[in-house]
Amino acid sequence: MTSNRLTRYVLRTIVLVYLGLLIVWPVSLVAKNAFADGVGTFVDSLTEETTAYAFQLTLIVAVWAVVINTVFGILISVLLVRYTFPGRRALSALIDLPLSVSPVVVGLALLLAYGGTNGWFGPALEDSGIQVIYATPGIIMATAFVSLPLVIREIVPVLTEIGTDQEQAARSLGANAWQTFRRITIPAIRWALVYGVVLSLARSLGEFGAVKIVSGNVVGQTQTATLVVEEKYQNFEQTAAYAASFVLAAAAVLALVVVTLLRPAHAESASTVGATLATPLPTEKDPA
Repeated sequence: MTSNRLTRYVLRTIVLVYLGLLIVWPVSLVAKNAFADGVGTFVDSLTEETTAYAFQLTLIVAVWAVVINTVFGILISVLLVRYTFPGRRALSALIDLPLSVSPVVVGLALLLAYGGTNGWFGPALEDSGIQVIYATPGIIMATAFVSLPLVIREIVPVLTEIGTDQEQAARSLGANAWQTFRRITIPAIRWALVYGVVLSLARSLGEFGAVKIVSGNVVGQTQTATLVVEEKYQNFEQTAAYAASFVLAAAAVLALVVVTLLRPAHAESASTVGATLATPLPTEKDPA
């Protein structure tokens, strides 16, 4: 018994030291350097015109990316779990592509597809007065692409766990598809959806590689907060770079902390009900 307890303590210590050296200590150094010249300098760095615009653009892009990922994330999750069709397994694998491919590659792919000169759809879009690359739409597309799996991979396991009993009961009582979805499916996946949205938001706020390719990094026009960090640091404006980095990190951490604190009180009872009512989905041979 003593040996097992000692082993647990040793493992916990190793994990804590690892996380401290990899995450906590470096982030704390960013915070320390952000306020190294005082709060006044920190605030001035963030309220500088181009930096303020970059944060405004980042927020707009992140919100649109989260909205897109929420809508399509729910639809794709329901499609993967509730329906069997040729290519389902391939679609499931394809969804993880943004997690395995470098964001720079994603940006380059969007450039080749929607670029104004050599892109497949770019010339037609520009003839219609729509500019995607080197404009806000391209930044939103790149951000949504890299963060889409975060919503889906939170919802799919919950949909699988709860099964279809409640949905079938609702339909047998006369509920249509929309009523069943709104009153049964959404409440059952609400915390998975919230957590996926938060992760997607945090990822969207910090996206760099794909955005740098498709935005053109034009100061005051298509420059996001992460690009400001790079520019300020390369121009030896370290305080401004650290200040912007600190805000981005703090926003992501705050979102995760809030969800973590709120989730157990509500999610525990919901998960208990779901586990009680859920039945395993029938095993079906996937044509893919």
